[in-house]
Amino acid sequence: MKVKNWMVKEPITIGPTATIGEAVELMRQHSIRHLPVVDGVNMQGLITESNVRQYFFPSMLKELSVSDVMIVNPITVDPNSSIDSAARLIHKYKIGGLPVLEKRRLVGILTITDILAAFIELLGLLQESARLDVVLDEKEGTLDDVIRLIREMGGKVISVGMEAQTSRKKVHYIRLERGDLLPIVKALEEQGHKVVSVLD
Repeated sequence: MKVKNWMVKEPITIGPTATIGEAVELMRQHSIRHLPVVDGVNMQGLITESNVRQYFFPSMLKELSVSDVMIVNPITVDPNSSIDSAARLIHKYKIGGLPVLEKRRLVGILTITDILAAFIELLGLLQESARLDVVLDEKEGTLDDVIRLIREMGGKVISVGMEAQTSRKKVHYIRLERGDLLPIVKALEEQGHKVVSVLD
C-alpha cells in the first residue's frame, strides 16, 4: 500500500506571512490539526495545533506570523513510500501527520487517521469476519500449508497476523470471511495444529 493512495491529496495550506490567529482559525474551520506552510509551490514548513498552542494569547495571535513559529524542517514522506514506512516514522517521531512531498512540492498530507484507515482495510476489520487463532505444528507444515488447507475447505482468508508468546510458541491470527468454521477447525487439528480459539 502506497502513501499516495491514502493521503489527503489537496490539503488546506497557509502562507508564511499569515498571522497565527489566521492559522488557528483555518484549522478550526476545517477541523484539522496540521497546516502545511506553502510559498508558491514549495513547502516552507508546517504548523500544528500542538506547536501553536503556546501562542494562544490575544496579542501573540495578531502579532506573530506563521513563519515565526512554524516547524522549518518537518518530517516528510514521499508519495511512493509504503504506508508501513510512514507509520514507522509517525511512531518514531511521535507526530500526528506527515506532509507528502515530491521534489519539495507539497502533493498531500498523511495523518494517523489515514494510516489507521489503511490498516483497517488491510486487516479486513470492518468486514463480516471470524478469526481462528492457531498454533502451528511445525513438523506437519508451514503457514502456507495451513492457508492452503483452509482454502481447500472453502474458507476465504482476509488477513493473517502473528504474535510470538514465547520463543517457541507462535500464535497465528487468521481472519476469514464468516462461514461454517467447524470443518476447518477439525481439518487443522487432524493435521496436528492447535486451534487456540475461534472468534465468530
